[in-house]
Amino acid sequence: MSDVDSFLHLARPLGPAVGGQATTNPLNVIIQPQAIFSILDHSLRRNVDQERVIGTLLGVRSEDGQEVEIRNCFAVGHTETQEQVEVDMDYQKQMLALHLKANPREVLVGWYATSSELNTFSALIQNFYGGQGDGTWPFPAVHLTVSTEAGKEIEARTYISAPVGVTMDRAADSAAFIPVPHEIRYGDAEKSGLELISGAKHLPDRTANVLTDIETLERAIEVVLGMLDRVSKYVEAVIEEEAPPSSALGQFLMNALALAPKVDPADIERDFNNHIQDVLVVSYLTNMVRTQIDLSNRLATAALTMGGGDAFSGGQSNGTAPDGNLRGGGGQRGGKGRGQSTM
Repeated sequence: MSDVDSFLHLARPLGPAVGGQATTNPLNVIIQPQAIFSILDHSLRRNVDQERVIGTLLGVRSEDGQEVEIRNCFAVGHTETQEQVEVDMDYQKQMLALHLKANPREVLVGWYATSSELNTFSALIQNFYGGQGDGTWPFPAVHLTVSTEAGKEIEARTYISAPVGVTMDRAADSAAFIPVPHEIRYGDAEKSGLELISGAKHLPDRTANVLTDIETLERAIEVVLGMLDRVSKYVEAVIEEEAPPSSALGQFLMNALALAPKVDPADIERDFNNHIQDVLVVSYLTNMVRTQIDLSNRLATAALTMGGGDAFSGGQSNGTAPDGNLRGGGGQRGGKGRGQSTM
């Protein structure tokens, strides 16, 4: 059997046909890394007796409903036994309202669980999230499962569901889960952070130091040089008929080379050196401003500390005696002068 998962999309009713027409479009789910990290953090903070934890998924949905992007999530408290499950629905509704106020562009898209097992309770929770009113109706609710078993690889799966059951009572706690394709998508900035975090898994203390800008640039250049060396070896092997050629790979390399700017290497080196000089000037000015602010703070602190002595000496020079009485010499001289001018 092939290791690659295959998926079957079915035209399905997503709930009772009341109040509108349900969508039957297949789904493609995109998961942002921050959502996975939030789920893993929730799993680490669970109680010892809890086998799994659940929460609400938030994100955006395309206009036709064919693609869902999971961007955020929050935990929802619940207790689960072999006989019953209890979910704090009031907390879920309040947190959902707060999240939608903080992020108006996001909507409710489904829920997650830190277990790959699907049972009757999973169907009951799925029907709640996919129902009308506070649910995702008329769109299907996405169920994301993330396996968090210690010592094993983290595995994520996404499902949507179709109701089954001959009666409404049986359909409320029953559902047929249908796997749908998914991918974990991240940008360049998130990729750098993930590479930094993954670099700590082979270290004894499981910690990684944050690299400086120069170190990051050096590492990126080393990676690019390694890629160029690997491509050069492959091209040489194809030319010498030591490796089978690939038209798809050749077309990909031609497209990549076509994106390279037609610039003289001397101009690139000059622009790069100018950019480095600009960065150094900005760094130098930043250090000068920081030093000036620190010096000003020290002078202000010294002035406040020595302010009492200055005020005392200034009071004596303004004609105030140490015992608090005013000196009368100046006033007598002024009075005598006025008397002489009157006569």
